[in-house]
Amino acid sequence: MARSAIQFQRGLSLAEFQRLYGTEEQCQAALEKARWPDGFRCPRCGGHEHGVVHGRRLKRYQCRSCGHQATLTAGTIMQATKLPLTTWFQAFYLIGQAKTGISSLELSRHLGVKYDTAWLLHNKILRAMSEREDAYVLRGKIQMDDAYLGGERTGGKVGRGSENKIPIVAAVSLNEAGHPIHAKITPVIGLRDLGGLQP
Repeated sequence: MARSAIQFQRGLSLAEFQRLYGTEEQCQAALEKARWPDGFRCPRCGGHEHGVVHGRRLKRYQCRSCGHQATLTAGTIMQATKLPLTTWFQAFYLIGQAKTGISSLELSRHLGVKYDTAWLLHNKILRAMSEREDAYVLRGKIQMDDAYLGGERTGGKVGRGSENKIPIVAAVSLNEAGHPIHAKITPVIGLRDLGGLQP
């Protein structure tokens, strides 16, 4: 049986992640590039000219036009955090890489933080992921199919009529090479009413 190219595509290994984001400086640089890819822009007036004020933890960017100060985490789920950025980045990685999800308890063990802290991180990250997913619209070449999700419980009917499964519709946007970019999965009431979906 041939291997699925999608399933076996190379991901970001833990060792590679640590090499890229293992220090506070690396995390700050990555966050700065993500927030301001074309250089600092003041969130209040839009100005580019700025100075840097070094604080105890995160440096502050002070706009020369209006005097407004901003940090890298202002306006994000990390705003006013007391945790190191490395802890946040590790949480992003662990939650993003967990194929079947990760519990707050397991996250607390991996990060070396209290359960309540891990629970807060977990929920903030999942909420942000959900909000981003809701705002995203599939574009370009899209493939759709129907399927059933679940079936872990034993007993009952099998196949499409199983009460242990939820009918879903999945849609994937592809790039020009035919590789998946984004996917959306939506539960539906029933697949019989859809009359089947053509790829």
